[in-house]
Formats: sequence, structure tokens, C-alpha cells
Amino acid sequence: MTSSTPRRTVLAAALAAAAGTAAAGPATAAGGPAAADSGPTAGPTAGNGAERGHAPAAALVDNRFWSTYTDWRCGTAAGTKAVAGRRPALVLATPAGRLDYTDPHTGRTSAWEYATWTSPVHTPAVPATEVIASWNAETPPGTWLQIELSGTYSDGTGTPWYVLGRWASGDEDIRRTSVDDQTDGKSTVWTDTFAIDDAASGLRLRSYRLRLTLHRAPGTDLTPVVRRFGAMASDVPDRFTVPASEPGLVHELEVPRYSQNTHVGQYPEYDNGGEAWCSPTSSQMIVEYWGRRPSPEQLAWVNPAFADPQVCHAARYTYDHQYEGCGNWPFNAAYAATYPDMNAVVTRLRSLTELESLVAAGIPVITSQSFLKEELTGAGYGTAGHLMTIIGFTPAGDVIANDPASPNNEAVRRVYARREWENIWLRTKRYDANGKVRSGTGGVCYIFWPVDSAPGRHRVLRTLGLV
Repeated sequence: MTSSTPRRTVLAAALAAAAGTAAAGPATAAGGPAAADSGPTAGPTAGNGAERGHAPAAALVDNRFWSTYTDWRCGTAAGTKAVAGRRPALVLATPAGRLDYTDPHTGRTSAWEYATWTSPVHTPAVPATEVIASWNAETPPGTWLQIELSGTYSDGTGTPWYVLGRWASGDEDIRRTSVDDQTDGKSTVWTDTFAIDDAASGLRLRSYRLRLTLHRAPGTDLTPVVRRFGAMASDVPDRFTVPASEPGLVHELEVPRYSQNTHVGQYPEYDNGGEAWCSPTSSQMIVEYWGRRPSPEQLAWVNPAFADPQVCHAARYTYDHQYEGCGNWPFNAAYAATYPDMNAVVTRLRSLTELESLVAAGIPVITSQSFLKEELTGAGYGTAGHLMTIIGFTPAGDVIANDPASPNNEAVRRVYARREWENIWLRTKRYDANGKVRSGTGGVCYIFWPVDSAPGRHRVLRTLGLV
């Protein structure tokens, strides 16, 4: 995407669908929770795109994630160490220093020991206009993480160290937060996305490093445990439309259905309640598809009169206190990865064909899109930014979505016209209701999958550069 439109526009809460909005397809039951990881991948697998219409340009998206023991040993450590095992990790070993952090959302100043790990310089296959980081970690009480990026522009100059998030899985020690007002006049961080300010100038981010700072309460042996860390870099050209792809898959996954509108008015401290919870509602659907869910003890804080308390839980633990919303993309991925043996990333897909290949392998995908009401037949609403879960494709190639902007759980399953849906998801430019040019997400999505995945799933993830 080459627009510098603030991410607050793109990530604005979806306009809630009015009760009784007609679905684009019948809301027939798609089954119960969580297909097992070893379940079937029915239907033909999607090819590489060239076989079925258009081949996506290879140099639009670059994924680089560090997760192996060798990866962690290749970085520059100051007080951190790599830990081998079934799932290698990075931990805090010997503090490199101590600092005072004043939480801007509580005003509380606390002392913390810290250590750092800095990735090797990565030169993406695509000199980038945008970079979005993801991390999978455990942060026991008394610990937290800071995520940063620094890079070199195509003109040879360097960026500052930008903060891409201050994160903990809980919210008692620090408030989970993005950091506003970060710019050097050439690039800016919009909530969770590094973006070149004027991509039309030809300036790009040629290479980058990522840095983790692991914090813990002084005098303890506590440590965050980081399992996966990396970023998606991309240079998706400005486009109001994308080429149409040909259908290549008939398959539907059995994914739990949750409506965000069930929670309207609940816990308004988390972005006014359920009408803005499309992202955590979608994330919770996929967490449960993979057989994970919060324990009764974890849900004890939720009013027992509320249905689907796990959605309230997801909203609380994805909430970004600076953005004042639950739509921070990496925070949703990090939330999913707090469940046992889960991986989660934010990336871009280059085509609907790539999304078909994931669904064929049994991996549902959470997508981000913006559209006018008349641009998506049957949705019944328009939105400046909305997340939904793609679970399958009909014989006609149309998209089957679990759309949380539905009046109730039974209405969540929707069928959207393939051509309409494909375009609103993959475009980077659009017109709003007043005819003004706004940004689109250009194929942004969340992908969650278990550590021990079937070989077919692993192959598909590998082709996308995610494993």
C-alpha cells in the first residue's frame, strides 16, 4: 500500500450491522467447534495462480520470521539467550540494565530490568513501503516486551528506532500500547504499521532490523519467552481494482460462529463494547477452531450473564490503550499465540488463489477490508475497516465468511460474491461515501496455526514464507 492515510482510518471500528440485516447466504449450521489439526483437506488444492487465471507478482510481499534455535543464536544478544527444545525460544538470562518506565495510561512509574535481542539485518525481496511486525510470546506476570524496527532507506539514509508495540499478555503490569507521533519526515508508524510517507517519490525501505527488549521485575528470575518474531514487508502498488481470479476450490471449514453484536454495550471501556469487536471476535473463532479456549478461571472476571464470555476476554486482551481499540493487528496475533502451541502472524496475501490454498489445507484466514454498503452485496453495512473470517468457497467460487458484523451467532455465516469480495480485500485505494479517495488494506490478514501441523499445511505455509 502506498498511501500514508493514518491506520486509524483503516482500522476504524466496523459499522455494526443492524439487527435483522439479511445475510448474503443461508445461515445453515457448519458444524461445531474445532476441526482437529489432523482433519481432512477436502476439495482440490489451489495452485500457484498461473494455472487458474493470473499469477500474483512475486515481489509484492516478503515474510521473515525468526523461530529456530539457530535463528535466536544468529541475532545480537545483550542479556538474552536462546533456549533449545521442541519449540526453541528467546529468554532473559542476565539483565543488561535497568530502567524506569512511566506507563502513559496509568501514570505509574516502575523499575524494570531488561535485556535485548536484535535481529540480523534483513534485506527483503521487495524494497518496502510498509512493514508490519508479529511476535508470539508468553509474558508471565511481572514481565513485558517492547518491539522496535530500524532500517535503511533506498537513498542510503537510516530510520530511527521505531517502537512497534509495548506488549504483555496481561494488563496488570503495563497497559498494552502502540506509540503515536513517530516520524522522521520520510516514514511514519501508524499504530502498528511502518509506512513510507510518499511512496510515489520512489523511496523504499531497503533493509531492516528488529529489536526485542525483554523486561522483568527487578531481583526476580522471571522472563518473557519469545517463540516467534518477524515481519511482513510489502510494496503493493496503488490500485482501485485487481484482476479477477478463477475459482479453484470447493470446500468449507467448520469454524465456530460468534457475532460481535451479541456484545453491544458490554465492557465499553474496551472501545465502546461489542459493536467495535470484529477483530477479537474473529480471532476467538479461529482460536477455538484449533481447539483452544480460555479456562473458566480466566473467564471469571466476565459477567456470568453474558453469552460467549470468551469474546469479551479476547477484546480485553487485544485492546490497545493508545489506539483505544481492539483492532491492532499484531496484538490480535499475539493474543492467539498465548494459547498452547499456537503460531500466529500478520501478513499480506497476494491473491485470492493464495487464500484458497490455505483453506484447502484446513487453515481459515482472518481478512481486513473496507467498503461501501453497495460494494458488498448482502453485507447490509459499509465500513472504514472490518475483520471477518474466511472459511470456504462455494461451487461457484463465492466466498464463505464468518462475518462477526451479524445480528446473532446464527446469522454469522455469509456467502459473498467472489468478484466483489476479492476486490474490496486486495485493493489499496477506494472511494468513500463522499467520493474522497481512501486507503484499502491490500490483502492484509491474520493466519493462526498449531505448532504440530500436518505436512500439507506445513507445505502451504512454507510456500508463503511463514515457516
